[in-house]
Amino acid sequence: MAGALSTIREIERELGRLRDEAGEPGAHPKLRTSVMTLMAWVPERWVDAASETLSGLAERHPSRTILLFPLPREDRDALEAEVDLRCFLRGGVEREVCSEVISIRLCGRRAAAPASVVEPLLVPDLPVFLRWRGECAWGATELEELVDVAQRLVVDSSEWSDPESGYEHLAEVLERVVVSDIAWARTERWREAIASLWPAVADASTLRVAGPQAESALLTRWLSVRLGRALELDHEPAGEIEFVAVDGSEAVPARYERLSASDLLSEQLEIFGRDHVYEETVRSFSPVLS
Repeated sequence: MAGALSTIREIERELGRLRDEAGEPGAHPKLRTSVMTLMAWVPERWVDAASETLSGLAERHPSRTILLFPLPREDRDALEAEVDLRCFLRGGVEREVCSEVISIRLCGRRAAAPASVVEPLLVPDLPVFLRWRGECAWGATELEELVDVAQRLVVDSSEWSDPESGYEHLAEVLERVVVSDIAWARTERWREAIASLWPAVADASTLRVAGPQAESALLTRWLSVRLGRALELDHEPAGEIEFVAVDGSEAVPARYERLSASDLLSEQLEIFGRDHVYEETVRSFSPVLS
């Protein structure tokens, strides 16, 4: 990364330079605005997916975005950063709204201590969201530090290799930070469809789901918690939820919408309160908390 910034002071100086440039006369007046600080923890395998998702957010959620790319296997301990403004027209051609994007590569041991890097870069008095891509590093310093910095943790449990084990760990994290799960959001219309079968589902014993493991497990535990007893899951793997039936009665959603990854994340960035039903569902996976 040629010409990369290597210290927090250099990053702050570059932010100041870009702010000054944005205030200069031009074709369109530029307005910097932030409604939050959005941090994203992006391991190497998730870089392309994260970049595509975040590219669709700027107009909906102007923010200071801090992209953290951990490279713990690098031989050197260093940070390398780039800063830019991403601008878009708002209000016809009257003005441009610009968001700040800070991309930071955390090399070697710097990957295990991200809080010291991000804390000076947070926008004061605005909420801090953390989008963690891929497997959560349960108990690891990097996750612990960033959870302590954020007001809301956004995960997608369908990205985990063992979602049910992950929910046991997540149940403990719920005590420290508000959590959004994009996999849970994908189940919303299916939960509505199951609820529409009431009162026939009151005596249900089996939930059949053709879909991803995470969403299937969440649906089963959600219904189990609602009914106050364990249901058996009859699971058929699929890339997305395709079919749900309660004791043979198919649950058909009243609405269908295929949301993009940007749409799904955008929805979570508009939520600030706790989802108590989701939290009860997650805690049901923990033998200690259930």
